[in-house]
Amino acid sequence: MRILLTGSTGFLGRHTRPVLEQRYGAANIVAVSARDYDLTDPRQVEALFAAVKPQIVVHYAGYSGGIRANCVYPADFYFRNTILTALTFEAASRHRVEKLIYPMGGCAYPAGATSPIGEDQLWQGFPQPESAAYSTAKMMGVVAARAFKAQYGLNATVIIPGNLYGEYDNYSELDSHVIPAMIRRYHEAQLSGAERVEMWGTGRPERDFVYATDVAELVPYFIEKYDEVGPINLSSGVSTSIKTLARTIAGLVGFTGEIVWDVSKPDGQMVKIFDPARLNRLGLACGTPLEEGLSRTVRWFVTNYAARGDGLRL
Repeated sequence: MRILLTGSTGFLGRHTRPVLEQRYGAANIVAVSARDYDLTDPRQVEALFAAVKPQIVVHYAGYSGGIRANCVYPADFYFRNTILTALTFEAASRHRVEKLIYPMGGCAYPAGATSPIGEDQLWQGFPQPESAAYSTAKMMGVVAARAFKAQYGLNATVIIPGNLYGEYDNYSELDSHVIPAMIRRYHEAQLSGAERVEMWGTGRPERDFVYATDVAELVPYFIEKYDEVGPINLSSGVSTSIKTLARTIAGLVGFTGEIVWDVSKPDGQMVKIFDPARLNRLGLACGTPLEEGLSRTVRWFVTNYAARGDGLRL
């Protein structure tokens, strides 16, 4: 089984590659990144498929970034992800790929979605405006999967990982998400001997988090045993308050100072939990307990932080 993994050096790609290699054999996995092929260029997309001749495509390649980048470059996020999606689906169909796995983010759900957010809410409203250009482009993966299946019989499945965290995440100060941002902040506070760390908001908002390895380990199931388009949520469904998250991470990194909440700052959406019921009905789950996954992540971060120093994007 010849498997093409795009976006292999990204966060989820680095978790998924070893899973695929262990199950299908390293010699059967062709892992590529933007350094190898520009998948917004139709000639390079064709060259990739012609060279690899994949039976399976796990298409993680995408143009992504933090909220600041999304606000500054919305047209780039929309255009590049739209093209990445369209060209890959078309090439997979034309080259008679047997299975295509395509992920999209939970940010594509409507800004006003009701938690727990089930897959049927996807088209019931506009996403959060700050990242809408990116998320709506990724939503086109669902349209593409249905369209190419209807016309050409392409067997594609769209997965929606929840709030991912884990090793290899983006820990930069400018555009990291909540867990990597907290890990870095509390680690640096602990190193500097700071007596307090200030956080925005009340700490009351609730989120669910999913360990990236849990998502990666589900990919073979969707390759081998699942022939529906989806989308399907891959998340824990376990609610955790931001305040609890902060205390847990502070404890894991050894920060013993005070956590101060600046309630004059906004909380954002109070509750955003993804519903994993459809996943659970398949007998599947993202089951790594949050503290266990965080402990592994913190150990990895501390090791790499010491090796690479400040200003890192890991």
